[in-house]
Amino acid sequence: MTTAPAYLPGDIELRISDQPVAYREALAEMTARNAAIAAGEARELVWLLEHPPVYTAGTSAAAAELLDPRFEVVEAGRGGRYTYHGPGQRVGYVLIDLRKRARDARGFVHALEGWVIDTLADFGIQSFRSEGRIGIWTRDVDGREAKIGAIGVRIRKWVTMHGFSVNLNPDLSHFAGIVPCGIEEFGVTSLARLGRTIDVTEWDRALVARAPAFLAALDRACAKEPVE
Repeated sequence: MTTAPAYLPGDIELRISDQPVAYREALAEMTARNAAIAAGEARELVWLLEHPPVYTAGTSAAAAELLDPRFEVVEAGRGGRYTYHGPGQRVGYVLIDLRKRARDARGFVHALEGWVIDTLADFGIQSFRSEGRIGIWTRDVDGREAKIGAIGVRIRKWVTMHGFSVNLNPDLSHFAGIVPCGIEEFGVTSLARLGRTIDVTEWDRALVARAPAFLAALDRACAKEPVE
């Protein structure tokens, strides 16, 4: 079930799906919507949802990093390598027309990361970017760095697609079937593992509250910030 569309600043459609959406179905819909936005035939879209268990392969995925294909594997067409999606993980697909903004691909990714980092902070989770490593990182229960969110995007005709995922309370053992994003030496964590039990509705509400700041950031070319 999908709730009735709401709208973010700039008449951007906000869609929230309450039931899992098959990855292939979401990918087909996202691809069509991306083309329609580029043609001026549809509104921009932010879509919050969850998938049944699936491994998705980005354009840089290496076969050796698929360790145990226990779930369906889908070629995603986005940048990056292998990623897991499944229950307990909130996915955000962000389809934005950068022709209306700064036309800055790097700035878009930076703003997307910042949106997730700021929302995690609302729940007491301090997270950060890491030079040379894709994703959103935090300190795990053992004090080591671990990934709590993934970023993967594609930009076609200056219209974005794909987006981010955040681990609320997924089965972390499912990540063992891949080398997540090609990074072997660091683990994966979640809000639940860090002691924060967050209802998906709470997460969505906090994320949407920070959407205006994310959208405003897209109007500025990206100025590189020091990596924490």
